[in-house]
Amino acid sequence: MRAAMATQLRAIAEAEDRGLPAAQGARRTETWLQSMLNLAGGEAKTRTLVARNATEHTSPHGTPVSAELPATAEAIASGAITAQHARVIIDGVQRMAPVNTTAELEQAETLLAGYARDHSPHQLARLAERVRYYFDQDGAFRAEETQHRIRELHYGTTADGMTVINARLDRETGAKFRAVLQPLAAPRPTEDGERDPRTPGQRNADALDALLDIAIVSDRLPRSGGQRPQIAVTIDFDSLTRTLGSPDGSVLPGTLTATDQPISVENVRRLACDAEVLPVVLGGDDLPLNVGRAERTAPPHLRAALLLRDGTCAFPACDRPPGTPDAHHIESWIDGGGTDLDNLVMLCGHHHRLIHSQRWTITIDNGRPTFTPPSTVDSSRRPRPGARPTGAEQNNLLRRAIPAPRPPEDTQTCA
Repeated sequence: MRAAMATQLRAIAEAEDRGLPAAQGARRTETWLQSMLNLAGGEAKTRTLVARNATEHTSPHGTPVSAELPATAEAIASGAITAQHARVIIDGVQRMAPVNTTAELEQAETLLAGYARDHSPHQLARLAERVRYYFDQDGAFRAEETQHRIRELHYGTTADGMTVINARLDRETGAKFRAVLQPLAAPRPTEDGERDPRTPGQRNADALDALLDIAIVSDRLPRSGGQRPQIAVTIDFDSLTRTLGSPDGSVLPGTLTATDQPISVENVRRLACDAEVLPVVLGGDDLPLNVGRAERTAPPHLRAALLLRDGTCAFPACDRPPGTPDAHHIESWIDGGGTDLDNLVMLCGHHHRLIHSQRWTITIDNGRPTFTPPSTVDSSRRPRPGARPTGAEQNNLLRRAIPAPRPPEDTQTCA
C-alpha cells in the first residue's frame, strides 16, 4: 500500500508540472485532487504537499526533477514510510527553515526520515518538535512565553445546569494538570470480574471532582490555592548549567515527564528556582532502585523510574488511556524474581492479562523491554521493541546523529 501511494504521489507531481489541474478548471492542485479522488480536504493537501516536496518525478520535457527533501523521497519511493510521515517531516523542516542554515535543515530531514521508518507519525512529530528545540533554542523559549501569554480557561453553565469548561494551557501548566489528574482517573479495581464501566471522559470528570474535594478541605486554599503539584523534569546536567549563549550552543532541551514534551532550558532553570522539582535518577545514591526480594510490590520511587522508562504501558503500540498501570515481574516473584528495575515492566491491565494468558516472553535489552510473541501469535516469533520513545532517548539520538548547532544570536540570559 505504501509503494502504491509512492506511485500516486509521483503522478500527482507530474500532473502539477504539466498543468493538468488548471487545464481542468481547478484553482489549485489540492482542490483538483480532492474532487477527482473524492478525498477529504486535509488528505488532498497532504498528498499534494508530499508530491511537491518529497517526490522525484519527470518533467513534461522528460527531464528528471529531484525532490527538495531527498531522504524523505527515498523513504517514500522504497515504500518504507507513509504520506502522513512525509507530511510531518515537511511541516517540521518548514517550521525550522526561517532561522536555520541549509546544512542544519538537511541534517534534520535525514534524521527524521530515518526515524520515520520505525515509528508512527505521532512519535515522529514529537521528535520533529525536539529537533526544532535543539536547533532554535531561543526561538523555542519565545514560543513557550507566547503560549503563556495566550493561555485561557473559560467555564459556564448550560441550560440543564451542567458546567462546561474550555481551556488552552501552556505546556508547563498542562503537565501539572496531567500529573495531578491521572492518578485520580485510574480505573477502579474489578468487582466480581466486572470492569470499571465508566468511560475515560467520565473517569476524568470524577477525578476533577475528587481534586476539588482535596482542595476544599485544604486549610491553605484561601491563602495560596493549596499545595503545588509536584512535577518531574529530566534534563542533561551539562545543558542545565549552560546558558542560551554558550559558545558551542549544544544545549539539549529538558523533558516534562508527565507529557513527554520538551521544555526549554531557561524554563527548567525557572522551575528549579520556583517549584519543587522531582529528580528521577535511574540508580545512584540519591534514589536506590535495586530493592531486591525484600518487597513484592514496587515502591513509589521504583514505579516512578518504571514509568519514566516504559510510559503508561510498555507493550508494543499500546493505546491505553492514562491511568495507573501494573508493575509486572518478568521472572515471577514467587519463582525468585527480584523487585528491581531489570525484572519489572509496566503493563496496563489488558496487556498484563495477555502476557500471562498467551505466554509472551519479555527481556530487558540495553535498558529497554523487548516482547517476543508466542508461535500462536507470530510463527516466526519476531521480537518487538516495547515502551514508547522517551525524551531522553530522542536527545541521545540528536547527540549522536547531529553535531552541535550554531550558537543562538542576540540572546539574553535571565539573571
